[in-house]
Amino acid sequence: MGSMTRLGQGITPLESNVKSLHIRISRNGVHGFRTPPHLYRFGRQKCKSIVPIQIEPNNDGILKPEIQWCGIKPRRSLGCRASSADAGTGDLHGNIGNDFRSEVGIVKEEATNGGPKGMAEAFDISPRTALGITAVIAISVLVLPMYMPSSGVGMTLRTRGLSYLTLLLGFYMAWNIGANDVANAMGTSVGSGALTLRQAVLTAAVLEFSGAFMVGSHVSHTMQSGILTPSVFAGKETLLFCGMLSSLGAAGTWLQVASYFGWPVSTTHCIIGAMVGFGLVYGGVGAVYWKSLFRVVSSWVVSPLLGAFVSFLVYKCIRRFVYRAPNPGQAAATAAPLAVFLGVAALSFTVLPTQGVGLMAGGKALGLGLLGAVIINIVIRRQLGELLGAYCELPSEEEQQGKASRDEGPKGTQLKIVYSVFGYLQVLSACFMSFAHGANDVANAIGPISAALAILHKTGVASGGPPSMPVDVLAWGGFGIVAGLVVWGYRVIATIGQKITELTPTRGFAAEFAAATVVVLASRLGLPISATHTLVGAVMGVGFARGLNSVRTDVVREIVASWVVTIPVGAALSVAYTFIFIKLIPSLV
Repeated sequence: MGSMTRLGQGITPLESNVKSLHIRISRNGVHGFRTPPHLYRFGRQKCKSIVPIQIEPNNDGILKPEIQWCGIKPRRSLGCRASSADAGTGDLHGNIGNDFRSEVGIVKEEATNGGPKGMAEAFDISPRTALGITAVIAISVLVLPMYMPSSGVGMTLRTRGLSYLTLLLGFYMAWNIGANDVANAMGTSVGSGALTLRQAVLTAAVLEFSGAFMVGSHVSHTMQSGILTPSVFAGKETLLFCGMLSSLGAAGTWLQVASYFGWPVSTTHCIIGAMVGFGLVYGGVGAVYWKSLFRVVSSWVVSPLLGAFVSFLVYKCIRRFVYRAPNPGQAAATAAPLAVFLGVAALSFTVLPTQGVGLMAGGKALGLGLLGAVIINIVIRRQLGELLGAYCELPSEEEQQGKASRDEGPKGTQLKIVYSVFGYLQVLSACFMSFAHGANDVANAIGPISAALAILHKTGVASGGPPSMPVDVLAWGGFGIVAGLVVWGYRVIATIGQKITELTPTRGFAAEFAAATVVVLASRLGLPISATHTLVGAVMGVGFARGLNSVRTDVVREIVASWVVTIPVGAALSVAYTFIFIKLIPSLV
C-alpha cells in the first residue's frame, strides 16, 4: 500500500458563491476542490487504487470530507473526474487542515467549464510528448497530399497546386469535425466514467476512421451533388470551385471557434449553411437544390426528437426490467446479449453491401449480431463472480443525485453488478456511436473536397458524369477527423459528457445506443443528419426519463443558441471567403 496523506483539522467557510470545486491529491497534499454532493474518483494509470471523496458543508459551513481510503502510490499528481466509482477498504474521516489551506484555491464554475487546459494535461502526458505528436501530425498534413492520387499527379503544376490547397482545406474541415464532434461519440462514456479520456480518444480514433472509410461514401454523395445545382454554374467553374473551398474554410473556421469555447455545434449545419449561403449569393435561388435541402433539413428536426424518444424508451426499459427486477444484477447480465445483438446486427447491416443481395446481407448481419451476443454473454457470465468481490458499497443512483426517490432501485452489490455490466455495454455503444459518427460526418468534409477536385480534374459532377468518391479522399477525411480528435477533441467532451445531465453507465448506454442507432440508419439512407443534435436529444431523453428537473436547461439553452447562429455564420463566412478566393485564384477555363 502506498503512502497516505493525513488530512488535518479545521477550515473556515469558503466563499458562498463557489459553485464548482476541484480536488487534487499529490505527495504534497490537497490541491483544489469541487462542490458537493458529487462523488469523485481519483487516480489514473499511476494510481494503484481508487479514492472517492464526498464533501458536504456542515451547519457551520465547514467542509467535511469523508474519505474511503484504499491506499495511493502518489508518483505524480492524480487527476479527478466525476464518477459513480467504487470505494476501497477502510475509512479516514476528518476536515481539510489549515496546513493545506495555502494549497487550496477557490475556482468559480466559470473557470472550470473549459476542462483540461492543454493536450498534455488532458491525456496525462508530458508537454514534450504532446508537442511531438502535434509535430508529426503537422508534417504528415503538409507532405501526404503531394503523393495522393487525387492531388492531380501527372497534371499541370497549377492543377496540382490547387488540388493541394483543396486537400489542405478539406483536412482543416475534417480536423475541426474531429475536434468538435468527438463528444458525440465519446462524451457520454467519459462523463459516466466508463472510459478515461485517453481510452476514449484512442478508441474513437480507430472507429471514426473505420466508419469514414467504409460507409462515408453514402452521405458524401449527397453533400457532393445534392445541395447545389451544378448546371447553374455551367461555364463558371472557377466560381463553383471557389465556393467549395470557401464552404470548407468557413465551416472549419466556425467549428474551431466553437471548439475553443466548448460548444457542441453541428458540423452538418455549418457546412450546409456555408454551401447554401454561397449558392444564394453567387448563383441565385435556382442554385440550391431545394427538394434535397428540405429532406436534409427535415432530418435535423426529426433526428434529435427520435434520439430523445429512443433513449427515453431504452432508459425506461432499464429501470423497469433491470432496476426493479428481483435480481437486478442477473437481469442486467441477461439484457446485455440482447443489446449487443441489436447493435452489432444494425452496424453489420450498414457496412455490408445490400444491392442485389439484401436478404443475404441481412442474414449475415443477424449472424454477426448473434455471435456478438454469445461472446458478451460468455464474458459477462465469467466476470460476474469476480465483480461480486471487486467492489465495495456504493450509494444508489438516486443517492448520487442527492435526492430521495420513491423507487431507489438496486443498492450495494446489486448496483455494482448492474453498473459493471452496463460499463461493458457502454464501451460497446461508444464504439457503435463512434463508427456511426465517422460514417455520417466525414461527408461534411470530403463531399466539398470531391466536388472541388471534380471541377479541377474535369471528372464526375463537374463534367456531368456520375459522382465519384476517391478512396484516398475518404481516407484523408478519416485521418483529419482522427487528428482533430487527438489534438483538440478533449475540449468539447465535458459539455455533452457532464453538463447536460449527470450520467452513469446505464444512462450513458441508453443515450449512446439510441443516438448511434438513429445516426447509423441515417447514414445508410444517405441523410447528412446532425450527430450533435441526435446525441444531445438522446442525453436529454435520458434526463426526461429521470424527471424534468434532471435536465440542466441553462446548458441546453446555451447549446441551442450556438446551433441557431451556426447556419447564418457559416453562410456569411462562406460569402466573404468566396470573394477573397475569386480575387486570388486564376480562371480555371
